[in-house]
Amino acid sequence: MEILYHLLVFILQTLYNSHKCIVFNIFTAVFGGRAEFYMYKKLMCFILTIVMSLFLLSCSTPRESESLSVTGIYFDTIVQIKAWGADTETLNHCLEICRDYENMFSNKIETSDISRINNAGGIPVTVSRETIELLEKGLYYSKLTEGAFDITIAPLTELWNFKNNPEGLLPDPAAIKEAVSHIDYSNVHIEWNQVYLNDPEAGIDLGGIAKGYVADRLKEYLSEEGICHALINLGGNILALGNDYGGQPFTIGIQKPFDEQNVPITTLDIEDCSVVSSGTYERYFEKDGVIYHHILNPDDGYPYENDLLQVTIISKESVDGDALSTCCFALGLEEGTKLIEKTDGVQAVFITKDYKLYTVGM
Repeated sequence: MEILYHLLVFILQTLYNSHKCIVFNIFTAVFGGRAEFYMYKKLMCFILTIVMSLFLLSCSTPRESESLSVTGIYFDTIVQIKAWGADTETLNHCLEICRDYENMFSNKIETSDISRINNAGGIPVTVSRETIELLEKGLYYSKLTEGAFDITIAPLTELWNFKNNPEGLLPDPAAIKEAVSHIDYSNVHIEWNQVYLNDPEAGIDLGGIAKGYVADRLKEYLSEEGICHALINLGGNILALGNDYGGQPFTIGIQKPFDEQNVPITTLDIEDCSVVSSGTYERYFEKDGVIYHHILNPDDGYPYENDLLQVTIISKESVDGDALSTCCFALGLEEGTKLIEKTDGVQAVFITKDYKLYTVGM
């Protein structure tokens, strides 16, 4: 800034001297004998104005090497975004994006696109382009797993309480049976920008895929704003934009299931990709020695029972990682491994109940 100041002074004084005769005659006519003083005073005020403007501009523009973070609560989870070279306005807009998508996708918000579809009684509902995109992606994975992952699981998820259930109350078996009878992704029909359900009692729940989609949109926005280094965390859905500012990969810990100290069981070095985990330890309650977790089987209405504690997916797009982590958990180690082996550009880490790690893909 000091160098710039002296350069401006030199340029302006040169211009002042080169045009001094003309300007001096004008100032003499106006100010008389004090023309020289007023000319110099005007020049210095002009220089000071320019220098202060440049100084304020430099203060409001963050350095690329400096990081800023924001935190919010959306999709019933903590959202954290850290970016290098971003300003406060940019990061606050990221939280606005989260809010907008929550208001679009949440089946807990009455006015959302998803709630309007669920409550329409089978009548077509006009929804946003983003809702159509996410529904199509959800239906793709529902078909891929033949319903092991099913976006019409809402009637069942509404029966289970994994958050505030210290007594470990189970849903009524008859209610579970009734809910299961309405789970079928083929009930979802999309025609242009309209969606309807064949079964009026069916319901869509995008909780197994929405956060990944939103993370991808956040990364897209930050990239458009010229950000090259950022780490997006939507409740454990991690998405990296580039690498760490120092040029090193981001090191991400995979949590050891049920470890009270949140100690990682292993770590991953990632650049410009997504890491998403699904596991029994995330939301659960225990009753009579049995753990009831939130990953529900659409066939019988109860939590999946297999040899897995957790599945972590490393992928380019977070929406794929979000869906595949649930898909692979639902399919189990053997079938989940087969799915990953035939999916390009994806890696999975399976953790079994004996805490053994199995890495598949890429």
